[in-house]
Formats: sequence, C-alpha cells, structure tokens
Amino acid sequence: MQTQLTMQSLGSGRPHLLIMAGVHGDEFEPMVAVRRLWQQLQSVVVRGRITLVPIANEPAFLGGQRVGEDGLDLARTMPGRSDGSSTERIAAALAPLIREADAFIDLHTGGRLFRILPLAGYMLHPDEKVLESQRRMARAFNCPIVWGTHPQLDGRTLSVARDAGVPAIYVEAGGGERFEEHAVELCVAGCLNVAGMLGIIERALAPSQVEHVVEDPRVASGHLQVMHPAPAAGYFVPSVELGDHVEAGQTWGTVVDPFGKSLGTVAAAESGLALFLRAVPAVRQGDSTGGVLPLN
Repeated sequence: MQTQLTMQSLGSGRPHLLIMAGVHGDEFEPMVAVRRLWQQLQSVVVRGRITLVPIANEPAFLGGQRVGEDGLDLARTMPGRSDGSSTERIAAALAPLIREADAFIDLHTGGRLFRILPLAGYMLHPDEKVLESQRRMARAFNCPIVWGTHPQLDGRTLSVARDAGVPAIYVEAGGGERFEEHAVELCVAGCLNVAGMLGIIERALAPSQVEHVVEDPRVASGHLQVMHPAPAAGYFVPSVELGDHVEAGQTWGTVVDPFGKSLGTVAAAESGLALFLRAVPAVRQGDSTGGVLPLN
C-alpha cells in the first residue's frame, strides 16, 4: 500500500530546498506557515526549487494528536518501511524526499504538551562541510537560539538527512495548546531567510536576532523527551518560568497529588536557560517536565 503525500514545488533544478511541517499532528503553527509560504512564493522568482510539505503526518493531524492511529511517533520511525504501519509508510515516503534535497528545514512546535523558546537546531554532523552549511542555515533562520546537538539520535527526519549528507535544520517555536501567531511569522520569515541565503530567492539579509549559540556534543543532548522526568504520576507545578536562568540543583518543579501533597520534587539537572516547559500539568512517572539549554 502506497502513501500519498500532499506537497507542492516551485521552480526547478538546483539548489533544492525542502521545507516540511506537521511531522507531529498537534503542531499547527508550522502547517499554517507552510501554507503562507506557498502563497507568498507565488510572486517570487525562484532560482532552483522549493518543495513544501504542509502536513507530513495527516493521520496524526486528523486525530489532533502527536502520533497517528498506530501509536508510532513519525520523528522516531524514519526511514520507515513501505510495507509497515501507516506511520512507517509515511516515513518511507518522506525519506526519499529528504535524500533528494540539497537543504532541508523541519518545522516544529512544543505541541500540546510543551511550550518552547524559538530555536533553530542541527546535528553536529561529522562532515565539516555539511556542519558548516547547517550552522549557516540555522543562523540565517534568525531564531534567538541556535543549538547544535549530538549527531547519533536515530529515527528522525534529520538522521535521514545526516546519513545522506544533506544539510538540515529543525525549528521549534510555541506550543502548549494555544495558537501563537508570532510562531507562524517566525517560521515564514525564517524559511525565506534560508532560501535567500541559499540564493534560491532574492532576499535582503535580516538583522541578526540570534542571542545564544550553543553546541553540545554530549550523548542525547538533543533528546528533549527524556529531560527532567517526573518522579511520580500527578499534577506538575513548575517553579520556573520559560526563559528563566536556572542553576543546577535548584527546584525545577514539584509533582503533587489532587490535594496538593508533594509526591516528589524535580531539580534542575544543570545551569542554563529554561528552554522548554511542560504546559499540561498531568504527568505520568517518567514524563518530561521540561529542559535546560546549557549556556557556554
């Protein structure tokens, strides 16, 4: 059974920029951003090719959930299987698109569960040429945070790009069961900035909004879902605000029972910036409650 992907391309030839949204079905601002990009690019001269995928994971989107009906996370299933479940088939259809591109942008938010500061991230690729291209793309996107992380996390869109030698970045902005217009605007402007930097469209260099550039080669440094796990099931009450500077060991938050009795405290694992924070209070034991960006 083949999986049909909804996508559109403008222009032809090289360089070829692939822009994708909706890998997770509850991350809506990037989907709107890709739609607006399609509309704006109609009147722009494209020197090369831009391919837009507005909703990569349609079953998850239709369910309003991070994952589809098979329960698999598309961002952990790449490159998939053409004879597998629905998510595996979607992954198998997306992987050749990524491998064929000259540059790739994967747009995300914190989804339903998390709020996250705007960042452009990339894997610390072992090929210096690819790595430098990714650094340039991430800076051009113009988020306040640029974050390079360990290259050996598999199952992701970026791991497919890594193995194919395709320069790739991912973007996080917004989330938390609310629609944020500024996240849409950031994604639209950022994608146009990268297209301009690559010479695919004419676009003036925007004044830099980058405030922090962090490269962290520690194993699993980019694995957000394992950070600051809840010590018990209950109601998570944060002790920090998004964007706060925190010190290692300070109280990150507390899990309480329905009457407010503490079931356990979460301590900040390291010093840095409160990068993302759980937006839905209900937690199971082991669920991530947020994470810190370590500042160099």
